[in-house]
Amino acid sequence: MKAGDRIPPLEIPITRTLIVAGAIASRDYQDVHHDPELARRKGSPDVFMNILTTNGLVGRYITDHFGPRAVLRRVAVRLGAPNHPGDTMVLSGTVEEVAGDTATVRVVGENGIGRHVTGTVTVSVPAGGPA
Repeated sequence: MKAGDRIPPLEIPITRTLIVAGAIASRDYQDVHHDPELARRKGSPDVFMNILTTNGLVGRYITDHFGPRAVLRRVAVRLGAPNHPGDTMVLSGTVEEVAGDTATVRVVGENGIGRHVTGTVTVSVPAGGPA
């Protein structure tokens, strides 16, 4: 791995089940993540994904690429356009910096209405590289 390397994109279908399951798994019981009617009353067209689910998907994207020996050292993300059911989020990444067995990767996730997530992930991959 070297600075400038691009990670192949990953398409993630955004389903109602993914949104609700992610919210429940992260103990986020805010109604906007599971109740479409209450989400609409609060100004959203439908339920939307919470940041913890997004954070987990970003982590999965990195570890899927770098393999089972990869260790996430830091994940820092910022949300933008919401992920709603029926859309697809496409994650892409670029290695920004490499120091020894540790890389900093810039990650972007886009959906049909814009940029859902931007951030950086610091990942260590012990000797032997990606599996």
